[in-house]
Amino acid sequence: MERILIFIKHHFGFLWRLIEWSNGIVFNLLFKNRLEKVLPKSFNELPVTSFSFRRLDPSEAFSLYDLIRSQKASDLDYFRPHSFDLTSIKKQFNVRSFLLMGTFDEDKLVGYFFLRFFANKKCFVGRLIDENYRGRGIGPVMNKIMYETAWRMGFRCLSTISRLNTAVMRAHAQNKSIVILKELKNDYLLVEFVKET
Repeated sequence: MERILIFIKHHFGFLWRLIEWSNGIVFNLLFKNRLEKVLPKSFNELPVTSFSFRRLDPSEAFSLYDLIRSQKASDLDYFRPHSFDLTSIKKQFNVRSFLLMGTFDEDKLVGYFFLRFFANKKCFVGRLIDENYRGRGIGPVMNKIMYETAWRMGFRCLSTISRLNTAVMRAHAQNKSIVILKELKNDYLLVEFVKET
């Protein structure tokens, strides 16, 4: 199923938008209340850090646009959760099954992470950290928020990772939560993040 959705997302934009719209309605009906209960817990149980982490507000669309466009093009080669023009980013806030979150250094947005929920109780995660803020402990906190939110909602937590993306492969080398589920085309892996027992 995941392979089909990934193929549609990358090759049939109109069909993908229809799937995302339909999925958003179903997700909103079935899981919105659970998300609203779970999310504050995921944010409140963070280690003490000089950065703040929270859900993004639609009024912050330009800040997100600015963060993304300030990164090197090569940093975005493997990060394409949606289109990056300002209009598309604004529209992304209306996708009911897509949760946009940010990391802030005071008022400056320095990281972006998300959960893309599917009504079949699976979700995909992803993150982007400003190149000037990498290596400062932001990534593990983002992971904790994403994973805990998914797990507390009873969702499987998935991602696709390119073997060619050496930075992400290196970052996940020590991740005890990661399990490789499938080899995909073009050197991609479908992975799941599972709770340690």
